[in-house]
Amino acid sequence: MLPAAVLFLLFFALPVGYALHLSLRRVEVEGLGLGEGARREVWAGLSNYTGALTDPELAAGALRVLGYGLIVVPVMLGLALVFALMLDADRVRGRSFTRLAIFLPYAVPGVIAALLWGFLYLPDVSPFHFVLGELGLPAPDLLDGGALYAALANIAVWGGTGFNMIVIYTALRAIPAEVYEAARLDGCSQLQIALRIKIPMVAPSLVLTFFFSVIATLQVFSEPTTLKPLTNSVPTTWSPLMKVYEDAFVRGDIHSAAATAVVVAAVTLVLSFGFLRIANSRTRQGESR
Repeated sequence: MLPAAVLFLLFFALPVGYALHLSLRRVEVEGLGLGEGARREVWAGLSNYTGALTDPELAAGALRVLGYGLIVVPVMLGLALVFALMLDADRVRGRSFTRLAIFLPYAVPGVIAALLWGFLYLPDVSPFHFVLGELGLPAPDLLDGGALYAALANIAVWGGTGFNMIVIYTALRAIPAEVYEAARLDGCSQLQIALRIKIPMVAPSLVLTFFFSVIATLQVFSEPTTLKPLTNSVPTTWSPLMKVYEDAFVRGDIHSAAATAVVVAAVTLVLSFGFLRIANSRTRQGESR
C-alpha cells in the first residue's frame, strides 16, 4: 500500500493542507507596498471564508451551476440508461460499432469538445445557421440568454453519456441469463423485463453514475471558460471554479481563492456523502424486505 499512500499524500492531502493554510492568511500591505517587507502574510482567521460565503458572485455562480445541473444530470443519465438497455436487447445488430460510437465522444478532451461545439454554435461560422438561413428559417442564438444553458449542457451530455452508458451496460451484462429466461417463461415482454428486472438490478450502477455526474457538474469549468471568448453572455465568474480562477490568477488574491476552493470542496463532499448515505440506507431497506 506504500505507493498508493505516497501518491495520496503528495497529490491529495498535501495540496488540500496547503490550500487550508493559504485560506487562513492574507497579505498585509504597508504604505505604497514598495520595498522589502512592505508586503507580508499575516494571520486572517476565518475572514476569507466570511468573504467567500457572502460574495454575491459566488452565490450567482452556484445558482447558474444548479440550473445547468438540472439539465445535464437527468438528460445524460436518461440517455445512458436508454442506450444501455437498447444495446442489451436481444437481436441487436452492430452492437460493437454502436457501443464504440456512443462511447467515442468521451475520449475527446473537454476543451476540444467545447471548441468544436462553440464553432457550431457561432452564427458566423455555423453550418446549421447557414442551412437555416438558406431555408428562410430563424436561427436561434445558442450563445445568449437562456439558450446558453442548453448549449453548455449539450456539450456535457455529448461527452459524458458514453461513459455512463458503458458503466450501466457492463452491469446489465453481468445479470445472469437465467433471470431473463425465468421472466420469459412467466410471460414477461421485453419492456416488462427492462422495467421490472434490468433497471432495479442495475440500481447500484445508476447510483454510481449519478454520483459521478453530480461531482462533474459542481466542478464545471472547461466548457464555459472555452466558450467565453465567443460570447459576452458568459462572465468570468460563471461557475464557482471560474470564480476561484479569477481570484487567484487575474485578481492575484490567492488567499481568497483558496478559501473559495475549500468552500466548494466542502459543499461537494457534504452533498456526495449525504447522497451516498441516503442511497445506502435505501439499499439496506430493500435488502431487508
